[in-house]
Amino acid sequence: MTHIVHPYAHRLGIIRDWKSRWFAADKKSYRENIKVDELIRRFLKKRLRGTYTSGIEIERSAGELRVILSTARPGLVIGRSGENATKLRAEITAVARKASKNALPAGKQVKFDINEVRQPETDAAVVAYMIAEGLEKRMPFRRVLKQTVEKVIAAREVEGVRIALSGRLGGAEMSRKEEIKKGRIPLQTFRADIDFSHEEAYLPYGVIGIKVWIFRGNVYQDKKTSVRMPEASVRS
Repeated sequence: MTHIVHPYAHRLGIIRDWKSRWFAADKKSYRENIKVDELIRRFLKKRLRGTYTSGIEIERSAGELRVILSTARPGLVIGRSGENATKLRAEITAVARKASKNALPAGKQVKFDINEVRQPETDAAVVAYMIAEGLEKRMPFRRVLKQTVEKVIAAREVEGVRIALSGRLGGAEMSRKEEIKKGRIPLQTFRADIDFSHEEAYLPYGVIGIKVWIFRGNVYQDKKTSVRMPEASVRS
């Protein structure tokens, strides 16, 4: 089961929250909101390639549509004196209005927030793009794998990492899969904080798929109250 279920969706409502947070009054608005969210995500993924973007979250309220972007290089997204951020906000507004007339009614604004990823080595999306960047520079894939794993596992929060590449590795005629793992990746444990991402490296001889799993320890709701009871009281 855990080999085919997305590690993020597998933990929704347990240790993960939804990436789109809003309420639809009827079925029509729900359908339009889903469509607009997907178009915004697709646009930003293409537009911000190379800025080490980690995640895109969308929140809706009565008066605004808020896009929250997490990136390891906020300076590239913001630009000099905020020029890029202002331009990006206008482009997101245009995409939303083009997708649906009811996406942004009169008086509703688009707000754009940028969060910095403090430790890029602990974020699967950033690590996946780092691997894609190395492969696109024609570096040997085994060297890229080993260097990336050592860099990730050196982080204090990381307890395990697994990276899988698939495609025409090294320009071979037949595609194959290479995988490297260090530490542990408990995919079946719900409280395990496993960050997952997939990326694509575009090379002259084809596309190489990249998958990254990073285990950052277990998440407990309240560590202070989870005190183990003495054996005597348990038996009684």
